[in-house]
Amino acid sequence: MPVQPKKQVTPPSEDKRWRLVDATMRRYNYRPNALIETLHTIQDTFGYLDKPGLQYVARALRVPYSRVFGVATFYNYFTMKPPGEHTCLVCLGTACYIKGSGELMAELERALGIKAGETTADGKVSLLAVRCIGSCGLAPAGVVDGQVLPKVTATQMLQHLKDGKA
Repeated sequence: MPVQPKKQVTPPSEDKRWRLVDATMRRYNYRPNALIETLHTIQDTFGYLDKPGLQYVARALRVPYSRVFGVATFYNYFTMKPPGEHTCLVCLGTACYIKGSGELMAELERALGIKAGETTADGKVSLLAVRCIGSCGLAPAGVVDGQVLPKVTATQMLQHLKDGKA
């Protein structure tokens, strides 16, 4: 039988997606070792981690907020900023980098007016650098809204966004 928190901890909002987060913590009996899995659930459900969410997890799992924040900021998978409407990932793994993904990233940064890890001011596009997407034979590879684009150029990625194919 799951162990409930000592006192009922309420989610940061009435959003029903918090039920998914609660289910994750319940599956781990609200033990502190559920922290990373719970943060993954928040990230997958809401797209990012925010302070109220981190505070909620700290209270529910009975761990210090500093530990929750430390884990959330240590791992590159987690982001503390809301994602853009569209995401552009550029693989900077060895094979892609040799085939020009560094220049691809620089061109996208110039065209979008942001750096890797940022979102455009209008909230439309997030640009992310990843170390490897496991598609080395497609180098340089990019991903726009989950769709892998092989041997891609910046122009092609931007056109993909413009055409709404993303």
